[in-house]
Amino acid sequence: MGFFKKLKQDMDVVFDQDPAARTYVEVFLTYSGLHAVWAHRVAHVFYRNKFFFIARVISQISRFITGIEIHPGAQIGDRFFIDHGMGVVIGETCEIGDNVTIFQGVTLGGTGKEKGKRHPTIKNNVLIATGAKVLGSIVVGESSKIGAGSVVLDDVPEHSTVVGIPGRVVIQNGEKVRRDLDHHKLPDPIAELLQTMQNETIQLQKELAELKGVKTDDNSNV
Repeated sequence: MGFFKKLKQDMDVVFDQDPAARTYVEVFLTYSGLHAVWAHRVAHVFYRNKFFFIARVISQISRFITGIEIHPGAQIGDRFFIDHGMGVVIGETCEIGDNVTIFQGVTLGGTGKEKGKRHPTIKNNVLIATGAKVLGSIVVGESSKIGAGSVVLDDVPEHSTVVGIPGRVVIQNGEKVRRDLDHHKLPDPIAELLQTMQNETIQLQKELAELKGVKTDDNSNV
C-alpha cells in the first residue's frame, strides 16, 4: 500500500471508531493517537535496521508530544486505533494484529525482568478498554474485549469478554461463563485471607476454652 493511501486508511479508522471526528484536517492535526502510530512506524523502521538510538529518540519525542509511549520494537498491524490515548504504554516485544482498538491508560507490558518475548500478543479485532493492564507473554484471542480497569495475566480465548482483577472470562462465544458476576463485588483475596484467619482464631479460642473447662473439672475431683 502506498504512503498516502496508508495515511488515509489510518484516518478512515478514526472516522469509523470516533463519532466526534468531523473532518480530515481536524483528524490529521489534532488526534494524538494517530500521531503516535505514525511516529511509531518511522521509529520501527529504524529499529528493524538496528538504528536503536535513533528509534528510541523518535519514540521519546512522540511520547513527550502525545502522552503515548510505544516502544519502537513493538509490531503493530493495520487499522490500529488509540482513542484519546493519554497514558498508553506498549512494550518492546508486544505484537498487535489488525483492527485493534485501545483506550487511554492501557498498558501492554511485562511482569518483570524476563528475557525474550515478555509482552502480550493481541490478535485481530480486539478492543481493550480504559485503564486495562495486559501483562506478560500472553495471547489475547481474536475478537475479544478487555473491560475497563481489568488486569489480565493469562491467555484470553477468542471471542471472549474479560473483566476484573485478576481478569476473568465472563462471556465466551456470546454465552455467559459466570452468571453470578457482580462488578461491584469482585473477589478480594486479602479480605478472604483475613476472614480465614479470624475463623481459625475463633476456633482456637473455643478449643482452649474447652481445655480449660476439662482441667477445672479434673481439679474439682481431687
